Amino acid sequence: MAKEITVGQKVRLVAIPPYVKTAEPMPMLRPPNLIQLGEEGVVLDRRPGGYWGVRFEKGAFLIDTQYIEAVDGEK
Repeated sequence: MAKEITVGQKVRLVAIPPYVKTAEPMPMLRPPNLIQLGEEGVVLDRRPGGYWGVRFEKGAFLIDTQYIEAVDGEK
Protein backbone atom coordinates (compact mmCIF):
# COMPACT_ATOMS: atom_id res chain seq x y z
CA MET A 1 0.00 0.00 0.00
CA ALA A 2 1.33 3.44 -0.91
CA LYS A 3 2.27 5.75 1.93
CA GLU A 4 0.09 8.85 2.22
CA ILE A 5 1.70 12.17 1.22
CA THR A 6 1.33 15.20 3.51
CA VAL A 7 2.45 18.84 3.39
CA GLY A 8 6.01 19.26 4.72
CA GLN A 9 6.97 15.68 3.92
CA LYS A 10 9.95 14.64 1.80
CA VAL A 11 9.07 12.95 -1.49
CA ARG A 12 11.09 11.26 -4.24
CA LEU A 13 10.53 11.52 -7.99
CA VAL A 14 9.81 7.97 -9.25
CA ALA A 15 9.08 8.82 -12.90
CA ILE A 16 9.85 11.77 -15.16
CA PRO A 17 6.75 13.66 -16.35
CA PRO A 18 6.60 14.79 -20.01
CA TYR A 19 6.95 18.39 -18.79
CA VAL A 20 6.92 20.24 -15.47
CA LYS A 21 4.91 23.28 -14.46
CA THR A 22 6.39 25.84 -12.09
CA ALA A 23 4.54 26.42 -8.80
CA GLU A 24 4.38 30.20 -9.16
CA PRO A 25 1.42 32.62 -9.22
CA MET A 26 1.71 32.51 -13.04
CA PRO A 27 2.89 28.93 -13.78
CA MET A 28 5.08 28.20 -16.80
CA LEU A 29 5.74 24.89 -18.55
CA ARG A 30 9.37 23.87 -18.37
CA PRO A 31 11.37 20.98 -19.85
CA PRO A 32 11.44 17.85 -17.66
CA ASN A 33 15.26 17.77 -17.45
CA LEU A 34 15.19 20.35 -14.63
CA ILE A 35 14.52 17.51 -12.19
CA GLN A 36 16.19 14.09 -12.15
CA LEU A 37 14.75 10.65 -11.49
CA GLY A 38 15.20 9.88 -7.78
CA GLU A 39 15.58 13.53 -6.77
CA GLU A 40 14.06 14.38 -3.41
CA GLY A 41 12.02 17.44 -2.53
CA VAL A 42 9.70 18.82 0.14
CA VAL A 43 5.93 19.10 -0.34
CA LEU A 44 4.83 22.75 -0.11
CA ASP A 45 1.08 22.37 -0.65
CA ARG A 46 -1.75 20.35 -2.15
CA ARG A 47 -3.31 21.57 -5.41
CA PRO A 48 -6.56 20.57 -7.15
CA GLY A 49 -6.54 17.66 -9.59
CA GLY A 50 -4.06 15.43 -7.75
CA TYR A 51 -1.12 17.85 -7.96
CA TRP A 52 1.39 18.76 -5.27
CA GLY A 53 3.61 21.82 -5.02
CA VAL A 54 7.08 20.36 -4.43
CA ARG A 55 10.32 22.29 -3.77
CA PHE A 56 13.30 20.64 -5.49
CA GLU A 57 16.88 21.91 -5.70
CA LYS A 58 16.22 23.84 -8.94
CA GLY A 59 12.85 25.30 -7.96
CA ALA A 60 9.25 24.56 -6.99
CA PHE A 61 7.09 22.59 -9.41
CA LEU A 62 3.56 21.19 -9.61
CA ILE A 63 3.93 17.40 -9.71
CA ASP A 64 1.14 14.87 -10.27
CA THR A 65 0.73 12.25 -7.53
CA GLN A 66 1.68 9.42 -9.92
CA TYR A 67 5.24 10.79 -10.30
CA ILE A 68 6.18 10.98 -6.61
CA GLU A 69 6.32 8.76 -3.54
CA ALA A 70 6.78 9.50 0.14
CA VAL A 71 10.31 9.05 1.48
CA ASP A 72 10.66 6.90 4.58
CA GLY A 73 12.83 8.35 7.34
CA GLU A 74 14.55 4.98 7.86
CA LYS A 75 16.51 2.88 5.37
